[in-house]
Amino acid sequence: MPVIDQIPDLVLFGVPALVVVGAVVGLFVRRSRGTGDVASKETPPTTAVPGDRVPDVTAASAEVEAPAELEVLAEPEAADPTAPAIEAPEPVAGRLQRLRARLARSGSPLGAKLLDVLSRESLGEDEWDELEETLLLADVGAGPTGELVDALRTEVKVSGTRDAASVRSLLRTKLIELVDPSLDRELHLEGADGAPAVVLVVGVNGTGKTTTVGKLARVLVAEGKTVLLGAADTFRAAAADQLETWGSRVGVATVRSDKDGADPASVAFDAVHRGRAESAGVVLVDTAGRLQNKAGLMDELGKITRVITREAPISEVLLVLDATTGQNGMNQARVFAEVAGVTGIVLTKLDGTAKGGIVVAVQRELGVPVKLVGLGEGPDDLAPFEPEAFVDGLLGE
Repeated sequence: MPVIDQIPDLVLFGVPALVVVGAVVGLFVRRSRGTGDVASKETPPTTAVPGDRVPDVTAASAEVEAPAELEVLAEPEAADPTAPAIEAPEPVAGRLQRLRARLARSGSPLGAKLLDVLSRESLGEDEWDELEETLLLADVGAGPTGELVDALRTEVKVSGTRDAASVRSLLRTKLIELVDPSLDRELHLEGADGAPAVVLVVGVNGTGKTTTVGKLARVLVAEGKTVLLGAADTFRAAAADQLETWGSRVGVATVRSDKDGADPASVAFDAVHRGRAESAGVVLVDTAGRLQNKAGLMDELGKITRVITREAPISEVLLVLDATTGQNGMNQARVFAEVAGVTGIVLTKLDGTAKGGIVVAVQRELGVPVKLVGLGEGPDDLAPFEPEAFVDGLLGE
């Protein structure tokens, strides 16, 4: 058959055959591509279906890599070399034993003289007069001196005591009675209605008042209390700086004015207000030193007291007295007691002095107990007053 005659047959049968072959090849290629997609899922399809959200490959990669970045730790900040180191104050218990030891080493003039007179073989009027003079020179006061001499005379006459041990025991007993261990010497530091306990510290210049406030802060910190200081002595330029230094050494903040000569009552009020806001346990307010015969300054102290009580009741008013000032200190005490309502006495410079009798005199005069005593220049040389330990120190025991 001629080729020309075979063309219709080729068209009829060849074209369908080619279509079938093409379909088979296409199916094979699609299957090969499908296998490749399964094996290579790291490259997701980017063809979007209408209505679907197109995944952000870059964002996904960043989310996966983020944990690696978190492992890089920031370098710790360097400590501030100018920040003061926080000190741990010494425990309060037993501090007065140091005073006892100091008085014993130095030989208390008062105790030594009393023992010398009472140990003599005969006690006539001259000896009793000498004993009375010794007590008066030690600032015991006329009333307490007369009581003590009369009690000793009676006891010696009845018992016939002369040996050193008996005389010492008798004198110790009578002196402790005179110092009066029954007085309440505890610092009352209980706040009311969510307010902090407020301690107002007063006294004349030169008694160590601001230093005493700083040392008292250490006492309270040692007892586990939270403390805030108020620098209401705005007349002495260095007072606020001095108080702030004391506080910073034990981690205690100080409320102060940003200018000298500010209203001290305002500073005191701000300190108590902040103490309430920060739930402080105790607010210690230092006041300007003032002479008891300066009416204007004493009136200002009365104003401080009135302003503070608008924010919180005052728990304690402590009068700081220099134990070496004797009867002059007594004059100060009387006026301060009238103006500020003193609740306790702090005696400074008590170690090694013959003026220890001021303890008896001030308590008898004011009816206010000595609560704290300064033992020296160290930061922890402030101690709760203990009558027995004090008398033992006077007698060198």
